[in-house]
Amino acid sequence: MSNSERLDKVLSNLGYGSRTEIKRDISKGKVMVNGNICKDPSTKISFSDTIQHYDEVLIRKEHYYFMMNKAPDCITATEDPREKTVMDYLNERHKNMNLFPVGRLDKETEGLLIFTTNGKFAHHYTSPKHLIDKEYYVEVEGILSDSDVQAFREGVILDDGYKTLPGKLILFGQKDESSPTQGSDLIKEDLVIKEKKDLQQTSINLLNLDQDINILINSSKISYAKVIIREGKYRQIRRMFQALGKHVIYLRREKMGTVVLDPNLQVGSYRELTEVEVEELISG
Repeated sequence: MSNSERLDKVLSNLGYGSRTEIKRDISKGKVMVNGNICKDPSTKISFSDTIQHYDEVLIRKEHYYFMMNKAPDCITATEDPREKTVMDYLNERHKNMNLFPVGRLDKETEGLLIFTTNGKFAHHYTSPKHLIDKEYYVEVEGILSDSDVQAFREGVILDDGYKTLPGKLILFGQKDESSPTQGSDLIKEDLVIKEKKDLQQTSINLLNLDQDINILINSSKISYAKVIIREGKYRQIRRMFQALGKHVIYLRREKMGTVVLDPNLQVGSYRELTEVEVEELISG
């Protein structure tokens, strides 16, 4: 963005309407520049000028940066003919500011997503050569162990044969999701009944019964952990756990580089980054 631009273009870039709508507001005397009504849409505006649109005083910046707590019902895209996108959570003014998401999150994943108008920054920040730590809170079906921690530390081979860069898996604990009345004997009894029915149709070998019981018992537990990775492959965390025989049931990104998800942001809400957050983001 140049140092000085037309008044109508500045207001349009700030999302206050189309050039036609803004020219109409200007002609009606609804726009002030440095305390004076301005009716000329071609008036050159610099960063030192103060603009007032109706009763709102505008702060003009070279670029804008926001954080969103992404909801799990939308895809990370600027538009899509079939799916709800993260842009649908922006208000009309911010939609008109040419904001776009930096990087992406899977549809089912919640948490931190950065938006900006700075294409050069976004390209650099998401470049494979620019590795930044991304932290996630994850809930996994099954029991996580030290062997899983070691696998993350060494890098996990995904379903396409790609070996991820080393990451960190920090275990928080587990919770038993089975009801108090479900003991191993009851599980075994129910499974035997199921196995006998299956045997009549598929001749399943009952020698695998104990292994099946262990899988069933383990899958009734939920493990909680933090994951830190430096890449952003397609559905990477889910695929890493899948490669280890685990299933992710909840995933939330909490940090990206220096930017930490605001704990006060409700799912689906967003806010502009503070000056300090922007400085740390750009310098990082």
